[in-house]
Amino acid sequence: MNKKGHVLNAILLALGLGVILTIDPRTFEPTTDSAFLLVQKIGQLSLPVVLGALFPDVDTAFGKHRKTLHNLPVLIAFLVFPLVFDNLHFVWIGVATHYVLDMVGSKRGIALFYPLSPQEYDLPTGVATSSKYADAVTLLVTGAELGVLAGIHYYLFSLDVSLADAAASFTAIL
Repeated sequence: MNKKGHVLNAILLALGLGVILTIDPRTFEPTTDSAFLLVQKIGQLSLPVVLGALFPDVDTAFGKHRKTLHNLPVLIAFLVFPLVFDNLHFVWIGVATHYVLDMVGSKRGIALFYPLSPQEYDLPTGVATSSKYADAVTLLVTGAELGVLAGIHYYLFSLDVSLADAAASFTAIL
């Protein structure tokens, strides 16, 4: 996916995730306070999600693009970072969705297990980054990502808690 697609994905994710984390569809009643909370949540999510969505492409300036910063060790580092330093929450969502777009939305894929293996993984659903369908694919992938995040948030564990609390909730379910 191209930079425009990653930015579009990140902005839509911040908006959608703000709605998911603020509004419970079973009990929602629109008020001025709920609108303020929604705008506040979207504001809190926008910068970390957009930064996370753009970060993997920093490897175009050094290293090997779609290898150096497009792999599971980098994603794990962003998942663990908030546990150690108690900041950069939600950056991991931007990084993870960047990977999903590059695997599902483009023809090339990414090297998930780099530096152990240079093998690039993708799905046959991708389009060329210059394709006229790139934006449509970005919107479809973003909608699917928001559906998965909503399912996790509403049915498994709250995404609006620390990763340590989420892990504890998830292990309690199992």
